[in-house]
Amino acid sequence: MTYTSSAGQPLIPQPPATVAALRQAVRQIAPAALPAFTRELDLAADQSRQGSDLAPLQRFVAQWAVYVYIERQPHLSASLRGWEENAETGDAAQAQRAASEIGRILDQAHAAVGVPSR
Repeated sequence: MTYTSSAGQPLIPQPPATVAALRQAVRQIAPAALPAFTRELDLAADQSRQGSDLAPLQRFVAQWAVYVYIERQPHLSASLRGWEENAETGDAAQAQRAASEIGRILDQAHAAVGVPSR
């Protein structure tokens, strides 16, 4: 089941940054992304096991927390998709502006979920 928002409200509250909570959120707001979530989780878990390092799993959780933050807000998600389209199809000035706006959206999402931007 997918959720709809009213009057610019988020579809769901921001979940805790745990694998289980993020999986449930993705299932609710972007079910088509669930296979990618599972593939990336498996890869991060394998990398963590091979390197005896939690960093790959921490990056996975941070990446998907940011994804959920954006996708649970239809206006923000639509804005990001629009800027991504401009970056691909616009001239150099439009692509530069689009890159700046994409960075702003991602920085906002990283700050909101409490993970540093790259």
